[in-house]
Amino acid sequence: MQPDSAQAAVCERIELALGDITREHVDAIVNAANNSLRGGGGVDGAIQRAGGPEIMAECRKIGHCATGEAVITGAGRLSARFVIHAVGPVWQGGGAGEELLLASCHERSLELAREHGCRTVSFPAISTGAYGYPPQLAAPIALAAAIEALTRLPLIEKVRFVFIDEELHGVYEKALARLKASA
Repeated sequence: MQPDSAQAAVCERIELALGDITREHVDAIVNAANNSLRGGGGVDGAIQRAGGPEIMAECRKIGHCATGEAVITGAGRLSARFVIHAVGPVWQGGGAGEELLLASCHERSLELAREHGCRTVSFPAISTGAYGYPPQLAAPIALAAAIEALTRLPLIEKVRFVFIDEELHGVYEKALARLKASA
Protein backbone atom coordinates (compact mmCIF):
# COMPACT_ATOMS: atom_id res chain seq x y z
CA MET A 1 0.00 0.00 0.00
CA GLN A 2 1.31 3.41 -0.85
CA PRO A 3 1.44 6.39 1.53
CA ASP A 4 -1.76 8.45 1.80
CA SER A 5 -0.07 11.59 0.42
CA ALA A 6 0.90 9.68 -2.72
CA GLN A 7 -2.69 8.48 -3.21
CA ALA A 8 -3.95 12.03 -2.71
CA ALA A 9 -1.53 13.20 -5.42
CA VAL A 10 -2.82 10.50 -7.77
CA CYS A 11 -6.41 11.65 -7.10
CA GLU A 12 -5.41 15.12 -8.30
CA ARG A 13 -4.67 13.64 -11.74
CA ILE A 14 -8.38 12.79 -12.13
CA GLU A 15 -10.87 15.35 -13.43
CA LEU A 16 -14.63 15.18 -13.85
CA ALA A 17 -16.32 17.23 -16.57
CA LEU A 18 -19.65 17.81 -18.26
CA GLY A 19 -19.43 17.63 -22.02
CA ASP A 20 -19.26 15.59 -25.17
CA ILE A 21 -16.51 12.96 -25.07
CA THR A 22 -16.15 13.13 -28.87
CA ARG A 23 -14.90 16.71 -28.51
CA GLU A 24 -12.22 15.94 -25.94
CA HIS A 25 -8.70 17.15 -26.76
CA VAL A 26 -6.78 14.27 -25.21
CA ASP A 27 -4.46 11.57 -26.49
CA ALA A 28 -7.12 8.85 -26.16
CA ILE A 29 -10.82 8.64 -25.52
CA VAL A 30 -12.36 5.49 -24.15
CA ASN A 31 -15.40 4.05 -25.88
CA ALA A 32 -18.01 2.05 -23.97
CA ALA A 33 -17.93 -0.75 -26.53
CA ASN A 34 -19.72 -4.07 -26.93
CA ASN A 35 -18.02 -7.46 -27.34
CA SER A 36 -18.44 -7.54 -31.11
CA LEU A 37 -16.94 -4.05 -31.60
CA ARG A 38 -19.69 -3.46 -34.17
CA GLY A 39 -20.90 -0.13 -32.86
CA GLY A 40 -24.08 0.57 -31.01
CA GLY A 41 -25.97 3.39 -29.40
CA GLY A 42 -25.01 5.85 -26.68
CA VAL A 43 -21.33 6.71 -26.36
CA ASP A 44 -20.31 4.01 -28.84
CA GLY A 45 -22.62 5.35 -31.55
CA ALA A 46 -21.54 8.95 -30.91
CA ILE A 47 -17.84 8.05 -31.19
CA GLN A 48 -18.39 6.00 -34.35
CA ARG A 49 -20.39 8.83 -35.99
CA ALA A 50 -17.95 11.58 -35.01
CA GLY A 51 -14.83 9.58 -35.80
CA GLY A 52 -15.94 8.24 -39.16
CA PRO A 53 -15.71 4.85 -40.86
CA GLU A 54 -11.99 4.38 -40.19
CA ILE A 55 -12.72 3.44 -36.58
CA MET A 56 -15.27 0.78 -37.54
CA ALA A 57 -12.93 -0.60 -40.20
CA GLU A 58 -10.23 -1.14 -37.56
CA CYS A 59 -12.76 -2.65 -35.16
CA ARG A 60 -13.84 -5.14 -37.82
CA LYS A 61 -10.21 -6.24 -38.25
CA ILE A 62 -9.89 -6.80 -34.49
CA GLY A 63 -13.24 -8.58 -34.40
CA HIS A 64 -13.95 -9.14 -30.71
CA CYS A 65 -13.11 -7.93 -27.22
CA ALA A 66 -13.85 -9.84 -24.02
CA THR A 67 -15.80 -8.24 -21.19
CA GLY A 68 -13.39 -6.56 -18.80
CA GLU A 69 -10.83 -6.01 -21.54
CA ALA A 70 -10.01 -3.23 -24.00
CA VAL A 71 -8.55 -2.82 -27.49
CA ILE A 72 -7.18 0.26 -29.23
CA THR A 73 -7.71 1.80 -32.68
CA GLY A 74 -6.96 5.06 -34.38
CA ALA A 75 -9.41 7.89 -33.80
CA GLY A 76 -10.42 8.74 -37.36
CA ARG A 77 -11.67 12.34 -37.51
CA LEU A 78 -11.66 12.86 -33.73
CA SER A 79 -9.12 15.23 -32.19
CA ALA A 80 -7.79 12.39 -30.04
CA ARG A 81 -5.06 10.14 -31.47
CA PHE A 82 -6.66 6.89 -30.30
CA VAL A 83 -9.94 5.33 -29.29
CA ILE A 84 -9.72 2.66 -26.62
CA HIS A 85 -12.71 0.34 -26.86
CA ALA A 86 -13.45 -0.97 -23.35
CA VAL A 87 -16.11 -3.60 -22.75
CA GLY A 88 -17.79 -3.22 -19.40
CA PRO A 89 -20.13 -5.74 -17.84
CA VAL A 90 -23.88 -5.93 -18.19
CA TRP A 91 -25.41 -5.50 -14.72
CA GLN A 92 -26.85 -8.80 -13.49
CA GLY A 93 -27.52 -7.86 -9.89
CA GLY A 94 -23.94 -7.79 -8.63
CA GLY A 95 -23.30 -11.50 -8.24
CA ALA A 96 -21.73 -12.23 -11.62
CA GLY A 97 -18.32 -10.64 -11.14
CA GLU A 98 -19.44 -7.27 -12.47
CA GLU A 99 -17.27 -5.29 -10.05
CA LEU A 100 -14.06 -7.03 -11.12
CA LEU A 101 -14.94 -6.73 -14.80
CA LEU A 102 -15.73 -3.02 -14.51
CA ALA A 103 -12.47 -2.34 -12.67
CA SER A 104 -10.56 -4.45 -15.18
CA CYS A 105 -11.79 -2.60 -18.28
CA HIS A 106 -10.74 0.72 -16.72
CA GLU A 107 -7.32 -0.56 -15.72
CA ARG A 108 -6.74 -2.26 -19.07
CA SER A 109 -7.73 0.95 -20.90
CA LEU A 110 -5.11 2.93 -19.03
CA GLU A 111 -2.47 0.24 -19.59
CA LEU A 112 -3.17 0.36 -23.33
CA ALA A 113 -3.02 4.15 -23.28
CA ARG A 114 0.40 4.05 -21.66
CA GLU A 115 1.65 1.36 -24.06
CA HIS A 116 0.78 3.76 -26.89
CA GLY A 117 2.45 6.81 -25.34
CA CYS A 118 -0.71 8.56 -24.17
CA ARG A 119 -0.50 11.09 -21.37
CA THR A 120 -4.15 12.16 -21.29
CA VAL A 121 -7.24 9.93 -21.42
CA SER A 122 -10.99 10.60 -21.22
CA PHE A 123 -13.54 8.01 -20.06
CA PRO A 124 -17.33 7.89 -20.22
CA ALA A 125 -19.35 6.25 -17.42
CA ILE A 126 -18.82 2.71 -18.72
CA SER A 127 -21.72 0.24 -18.27
CA THR A 128 -24.06 2.79 -16.64
CA GLY A 129 -26.25 3.29 -19.72
CA ALA A 130 -27.76 0.42 -21.70
CA TYR A 131 -25.79 -2.12 -19.65
CA GLY A 132 -27.74 -1.06 -16.54
CA TYR A 133 -24.92 -0.81 -13.99
CA PRO A 134 -26.22 1.45 -11.18
CA PRO A 135 -24.13 4.65 -11.32
CA GLN A 136 -23.88 4.84 -7.51
CA LEU A 137 -22.14 1.45 -7.57
CA ALA A 138 -20.14 1.97 -10.76
CA ALA A 139 -18.62 5.35 -9.86
CA PRO A 140 -16.44 4.28 -6.90
CA ILE A 141 -15.30 1.16 -8.77
CA ALA A 142 -14.33 3.09 -11.92
CA LEU A 143 -12.58 5.84 -9.99
CA ALA A 144 -10.72 3.45 -7.66
CA ALA A 145 -9.57 1.42 -10.67
CA ALA A 146 -8.28 4.58 -12.35
CA ILE A 147 -6.45 5.59 -9.16
CA GLU A 148 -4.92 2.13 -8.85
CA ALA A 149 -3.76 2.16 -12.47
CA LEU A 150 -2.36 5.68 -12.16
CA THR A 151 -0.19 4.60 -9.23
CA ARG A 152 1.48 2.12 -11.60
CA LEU A 153 1.47 4.41 -14.64
CA PRO A 154 3.03 7.70 -13.54
CA LEU A 155 3.51 8.96 -17.10
CA ILE A 156 -0.25 9.32 -17.58
CA GLU A 157 -0.75 12.90 -16.50
CA LYS A 158 -4.52 13.29 -16.58
CA VAL A 159 -7.60 11.09 -16.61
CA ARG A 160 -10.90 12.79 -17.30
CA PHE A 161 -14.34 11.29 -16.78
CA VAL A 162 -16.75 13.08 -19.11
CA PHE A 163 -20.51 13.04 -18.63
CA ILE A 164 -23.33 14.24 -20.84
CA ASP A 165 -25.67 14.92 -17.90
CA GLU A 166 -25.35 16.65 -14.55
CA GLU A 167 -26.91 13.85 -12.51
CA LEU A 168 -24.28 11.32 -13.55
CA HIS A 169 -21.54 13.94 -13.06
CA GLY A 170 -22.84 14.50 -9.53
CA VAL A 171 -22.73 10.79 -8.68
CA TYR A 172 -19.09 10.55 -9.77
CA GLU A 173 -18.25 13.83 -8.01
CA LYS A 174 -19.52 12.47 -4.69
CA ALA A 175 -17.63 9.20 -5.18
CA LEU A 176 -14.39 11.04 -5.97
CA ALA A 177 -14.80 13.27 -2.92
CA ARG A 178 -15.18 10.15 -0.73
CA LEU A 179 -12.04 8.60 -2.26
CA LYS A 180 -10.08 11.82 -1.73
CA ALA A 181 -11.26 12.06 1.88
CA SER A 182 -10.05 8.53 2.57
CA ALA A 183 -6.63 9.15 0.99
